[in-house]
Amino acid sequence: MNKLIALLLVFALAFSLCACGSSAKTESTTAPAIADAAPPATQEGDESVIEDIGKVEVEQKLLSVEITVPADFVGETTQADLDANVSAGKFLSAKLNDDGSVTYKMTKGQHKEVMEGIKESIEEALDEMITSEDYSFTKIEPNADFTKFKVTTTSSELNLAESFSVLAFYMYGGMYNIFNGTEVENIAVDFINEATGQIINSVNSRDMGE
Repeated sequence: MNKLIALLLVFALAFSLCACGSSAKTESTTAPAIADAAPPATQEGDESVIEDIGKVEVEQKLLSVEITVPADFVGETTQADLDANVSAGKFLSAKLNDDGSVTYKMTKGQHKEVMEGIKESIEEALDEMITSEDYSFTKIEPNADFTKFKVTTTSSELNLAESFSVLAFYMYGGMYNIFNGTEVENIAVDFINEATGQIINSVNSRDMGE
């Protein structure tokens, strides 16, 4: 589950995208340091990270989108850093609020770029889970809005790491939809045995805490 830190890097990658479509990797040095102060992605802390993601606020307006990121994901970003990103054409405006949060205002086109960056980063994180020695996953198939995941595995019974992996799927799906300004009641994950094609476990985010 240590690879859940990839979730926090998604924020930095997404917000490093500029309207002209420059590579997130080449722009990352000037991106707001959203992940700098992020808590370690440990099994014990994953649920609190999910709660923090829920604090992101998105307001869809007629011609623009405003996203407010909580202080926990802002790190040491200064107003000067934000102003530099505005000057680079990444946002219409960016304000460091008194509570440490940051409010970004962007065009619909800039918001689309952000969502594409988030989508690509989530897909890269899923690919890393497939190649990780922590899991026996051979394929991870999300739907378009990351609310359903089909996870194919060679396991006939999930081990501890594979069981905890559902928190990653919950976070990826929740993050994508929160930044997209869409409400999601549930994120579902089906684990499917590769040899038999049978579902060996199904979990739902709405059942967390029960």
